[in-house]
Amino acid sequence: MVRAMVLAAGVGSRLEPISSYLPKPLVPVLNRPVMEHILKLLQKHGITDVISNTHHMADILQQHFRDHPPEGLNLQLFKEEELTGDAGGVRAAKDFLADDTFIVIMGDLITNADLSALLKEHREKKAIATIAVKQMKDVTRFGVMKRDPEGFITAFQEKPAAHEAISNEISTGIYILEPEVFDHIPETGVVGFGRQIFPDLVKKKLKVLGATLVGHWSDIGTLQDLFRTNIDALYKKIPMESPQQASGSDLLASMDQKIASNVRIGQHVLLGKNISIGNSTVIGDGTIIGDNSTIGANCQLKDCLIFSDSHISDNSKIEDSIIAFNHQIKTSSVAH
Repeated sequence: MVRAMVLAAGVGSRLEPISSYLPKPLVPVLNRPVMEHILKLLQKHGITDVISNTHHMADILQQHFRDHPPEGLNLQLFKEEELTGDAGGVRAAKDFLADDTFIVIMGDLITNADLSALLKEHREKKAIATIAVKQMKDVTRFGVMKRDPEGFITAFQEKPAAHEAISNEISTGIYILEPEVFDHIPETGVVGFGRQIFPDLVKKKLKVLGATLVGHWSDIGTLQDLFRTNIDALYKKIPMESPQQASGSDLLASMDQKIASNVRIGQHVLLGKNISIGNSTVIGDGTIIGDNSTIGANCQLKDCLIFSDSHISDNSKIEDSIIAFNHQIKTSSVAH
């Protein structure tokens, strides 16, 4: 039985100031924590035994899944007292994973990747490790690889300068691994798959496959990525499920909302539960409002992401911004 590990221990420094208040796996996409989207993807492909490592704000992450256990999943979480790299985190879960082929997936991804097809290709080609790869215009933030005609990886680069990149194919942070990979992970120390384990496997002439990811893939590693992913998902440029979504006047009749009768609401809007919106406010296209939020009177909102439990004062005008934990984060350079 295939099991999976979601890597959820990272600090998420590029998401500051949000990651000072919230662990990255709980950062919302369409008002649902990004890690919950990942768990639903795994479940869709029949994977129901999942383990996840925690570290940064571990208590908050663990409490969330105690309060909101994913239905139909056996989810186990454990805390790493010290970060040991992505391969080190997997090493710590060896007892859970080592009985059969297993999947590792980063905890900040939004994707509809066909995990079953990736698993099938991995097994047919008898790889010890398979990395789901995607072509990208900007490869400078990712691990880059070069493949032979059969798809097996022959070379790696970690976050190269654009002019030095050996290809435009990047690692998506989705791996399919055989238990034998543990024989190649050092027993102690900080260990990374991209910098150490996968290049070492290639040097040893073992089969490391690069399998093309078909479908959508993005991460929320930066504030601009988070904003763009939410807005693209709201405009249905990304195929994904929303916890609650409607448009225009359809939003006025549900979900315990207190919305003044003269509020105007656009067509591409997502409103959370238990929210309040004051008189004469305009909720324009591209607006996502989280649960338990209050929007004052005479406000104008457009292309913005409002986190849960936010309070927007009367007469506020907010555009191209993320509102979270009393911070307004301008994202006007992000296009959609």
